[in-house]
Amino acid sequence: MLKNLNLEKTVEKNIKTWLNGRYDEETKDAVRKLIDEGNSTQLTDSFYRNLEFGTGGMRGEIGVGSNRMNKYTVGAATQGLANYLNKVVTDEPIKVAIAYDSRNFSPEFAQTAADILSANGIAVYLYKELRPTPQLSFTVRELGCHSGIVITASHNPREYNGYKVYWNDGSQVVAPHDKNIVEEVNAITNVKNIKFKGVKKRIKMIGEVLDKKYLKAVKSIAVSPRMLKKQSDLKIVFSPIHGTGITMVPPALAQLGFTNVTIVKEQANPDGNFSTVVYPNPEEKEAMTLAMNKAKEIDADLVIATDPDADRVGMAVKNPKGEWQLLNGNQAASLIIYYLLKSWKKAKKLTGKEFVCKTIVTTDLIDAMAEKSGVKCYNTLTGFKYIAQVIRELEGQETFIGGGEESYGYLIGDKVRDKDAIASCAMIAELTAYAKQNGISLFDFLADMYKQYGFYYEGLVSVTRKGKTGAEEIQQMMADFRANPPATLAGSKVIRMDDYGQLTRTDFKTKETVSIPSGKLGIESSNVLQFFTADGTKFTCRPSGTEPKIKFYIGVKSKLKNKEDFDATLEQLKDKVADIAKELKLN
Repeated sequence: MLKNLNLEKTVEKNIKTWLNGRYDEETKDAVRKLIDEGNSTQLTDSFYRNLEFGTGGMRGEIGVGSNRMNKYTVGAATQGLANYLNKVVTDEPIKVAIAYDSRNFSPEFAQTAADILSANGIAVYLYKELRPTPQLSFTVRELGCHSGIVITASHNPREYNGYKVYWNDGSQVVAPHDKNIVEEVNAITNVKNIKFKGVKKRIKMIGEVLDKKYLKAVKSIAVSPRMLKKQSDLKIVFSPIHGTGITMVPPALAQLGFTNVTIVKEQANPDGNFSTVVYPNPEEKEAMTLAMNKAKEIDADLVIATDPDADRVGMAVKNPKGEWQLLNGNQAASLIIYYLLKSWKKAKKLTGKEFVCKTIVTTDLIDAMAEKSGVKCYNTLTGFKYIAQVIRELEGQETFIGGGEESYGYLIGDKVRDKDAIASCAMIAELTAYAKQNGISLFDFLADMYKQYGFYYEGLVSVTRKGKTGAEEIQQMMADFRANPPATLAGSKVIRMDDYGQLTRTDFKTKETVSIPSGKLGIESSNVLQFFTADGTKFTCRPSGTEPKIKFYIGVKSKLKNKEDFDATLEQLKDKVADIAKELKLN
């Protein structure tokens, strides 16, 4: 039957391995069904390669096959992790914490991972019910674990699931552990090498005690507890978009004193099929529509929504026209930092040893606010593990206030070492209460920030080029920008180029090239280029490491004299971004 399907040799070889290997009969029957149906397309997609385990874990569609998320690919990943842990931790009993989200098969994959770790002599702390990703990060640190696992595909479509690995500081794994774990996982080439039979006595179920400790940590980040009491009736609409946010966001808001929280009932229950949305992503207006409709119905003060594993949060505000509009990740990150810096200064907590942190593609408004507040701002490569690395490197020397990235992930305080939508929801609610206490709307608060520090706007152009030729085309784009940097952007002279691939910084005015320090504080060699102009425009080129696309980030800025000019200024900045994209022929 296989020969009649005209499959590639690699596909056919992998299928035969699964049909003849130590795989359960249910799995083999599913493969045979695809063969009987003559479904060559799905067979090819499912078996043309092994699902890649990258430096942060893996992510893929659920199903049978070597290129799918299933108990065998999860098993290989976990066995590889177990082998690495047993190699590097030799002086004490090894402990690993595991959490999972609301996606289909998340509980099963979490149990599979727990069984395999326990079979390899490792003590496992497994959440008995779904819990947010940031809570896993907290748990790793709280229990003194050597590693952690979260079963989640973040905000990907319903067909997906994934597997993320954390190290002993609660952050996603970084060098050298990331690449070493990948090597161990890739070394698992036969299913018979995976120890699936768990040892129950080594698996401890956890829940309520860690919930209370995590919520206490979230509560500790509040900077104005007295003010919160005065704004306890703030009207908040919250949606977990069928994910784990439902477990922790409502109690986190309640313990801060917020008593008027409306949960979007259609999206309240965990549901791996995400039945009310196309994508369970709070960046998408479609996913936020039910929440914004509810806010309009009850005349709310704030809309917040978390993604399935509750590490990202989206928010919406009411503009002067009475319309609800989404804030992007740069705006939300800036508002959080604006409020934190303002509050820390008022409380006389700024001593000169504090810092904030963000990625190099996140708005430079945060840099400007930090500088004027006498606070350091560290910029890292894209990925929250690099922000966690900075916190780790500076622990005991400098105090982390908060940070974030443009892709809707934020962190306040250092008790968690990954994006934390639970703490972010709490802080966003607090800063909204602060604005209301001062007689202004959240939109006015945003405008005040821009009036004080400048109106920054960032646009993103994503270009997809599939296949081998597409990958080559993306590499050629990067080579062209390196060899022939743009002389001007929207009429402003390009004065500097940062090449993170070569780790060099070139000043075009002095013709001087210096090295970009690496090895710590979130910087290492990465194929990213940035160009800066005399008027403050920033242009970044960054190929994706996981998708056949290249992303171009364009940041521009202007002055905002008064809030009445908000819309006009925003349109001018959007036009400038469009002009630069056209000028560089990015589409």
